[in-house]
Amino acid sequence: MENKVSRWCLISMASIPLVMTLGNSMLIPVLPIFEKKVGITSFQSSTIITSYSLAAILLIPIAGYLSDRFGRKIVILPSLILAFIGGIIAGFASWKIDDPFLWIIIGRIFQGVGAAGATPIILPLVGDLYKNNDEKTSSCLGIIETSNTFGKVLSPILGALFAAFLWFLPFFSISFFSLISIVLVFFFIKVPKDSEQNSKPLKQFIKKTKEILKKEGKWLYPVFLLGAYTMLILFAVLFFMSDILEKTHDIYGVKKGFVLAIPLFNLCVASFITGKKIKGDTATMKKVIVVGLITASFGVVFVGYASDNIALLLLVTSILGAAIGAMLPTLDAMITEGIEKEERGTITSFYSSSRFIGVAAGPPIMSLLMKEYLNVSYITGGVLGVILTLFVLKFIKP
Repeated sequence: MENKVSRWCLISMASIPLVMTLGNSMLIPVLPIFEKKVGITSFQSSTIITSYSLAAILLIPIAGYLSDRFGRKIVILPSLILAFIGGIIAGFASWKIDDPFLWIIIGRIFQGVGAAGATPIILPLVGDLYKNNDEKTSSCLGIIETSNTFGKVLSPILGALFAAFLWFLPFFSISFFSLISIVLVFFFIKVPKDSEQNSKPLKQFIKKTKEILKKEGKWLYPVFLLGAYTMLILFAVLFFMSDILEKTHDIYGVKKGFVLAIPLFNLCVASFITGKKIKGDTATMKKVIVVGLITASFGVVFVGYASDNIALLLLVTSILGAAIGAMLPTLDAMITEGIEKEERGTITSFYSSSRFIGVAAGPPIMSLLMKEYLNVSYITGGVLGVILTLFVLKFIKP
C-alpha cells in the first residue's frame, strides 16, 4: 500500500499539523499586544494558549478511540471545521465586542476541540498508509513533524505580521488556513479499504487499552513524559522570549517575530534531518533521545542567565531548539511503529495529549515564575530532563 500514497496525500497530511501549530504558536508573539488591547494581565493572556491546549488534552483520547472505530478521515474533517469556526468566533468577538476576552477563550476552546481530532490522528494514519514498512513510516513521520516545526518557525513571523495590520487578524487567519486544509484532506487523502477500522465496543476498547498499557507501559510512560517535557520547555521559553525581547531589548512586531523564529528554525532543521536518518531503527532512536535530552537539560539551565545578551540568548535557545527538534520525530516513530494498527490511534492519542499538557502548562507557569524565580524554574527544568534521561536509559529497550 505504501507505493500508492500520492505526493498530494502527503502534502494534505502535512498541512494539518502545520495549520494546528499556526493556530497556537502564531499567538505567542502577539500576546503582549492582546494584553494592551483587551486590558488583561500576563497570566490571562497565557490562558489564550492554555484554553486551546486544555480542550485538546481532554478530547484527544476520545478522538483516538473514534478514529480507531470509525476511520481516520471521518474524525479529521469535522475537527478541522471546528477549528475554522473557532477562529471566526475569536476574531469576530475581538473586532466587534468591547470586552471580548470570554468570547476569545470560547473560540480558542472550539479550536482546541478541532486540534484534538486532527493533529493526533495523523500519526496512526501514516502508520496505516505505510503499513509493514518502518523505514518509510519513519521518513513520512519526519516530514509530518517537520511540517509541525516549520509551522512553529512561520508562526512568530506571520503572527506579528498579521497583528501589525489588525491586532485580531491572527484569529481570522487561523480559519483561512483551516479551510485550505479541509479542502486538501477532502480531495487528496485516500484511506485504503483494508485500513478501514473495525467497530469495537467501548468496554472492549477500555479493556484492550489497559492490556496494552500494562504490557508496553514500561517504555510508553517515559515516552508520554518526554512528550510533555519537550513541549513544556519549548512553550515556556517562547513565552519568556516574547516578553523579554520587548521589555529588555526593545524588539517589537515583525522584527521580534523573526528573532523568535531563529531557535525554531534550528528545531525544524533538526526535526527534518532526524526523521530522514532514524529509518525505523529503535537503537538509533534511543541514542537520539538520550543525546537530545542531555543537550536540552543543560541548555535550558542557561536561558535565564543569557537573557540580557541577545546573541547569547539566541545561541542557547537555538541549541535547545535543535535538541527538541531531534527528539520529536523520534518519539513519533517510536509510538507509531511500536503499537499494532488496531490500537494505534488510541495510544498515539495519549502521547498527543501528553504533548498538549506541556503546551498548556508552559506559558502560565512561566508567567507566574519569571519575575521572581526565573533561573530557579529553568534549573528545575534541567534537573527534570536529567531524571527523564535516567528513565529512558532504564526503561526504553531497543
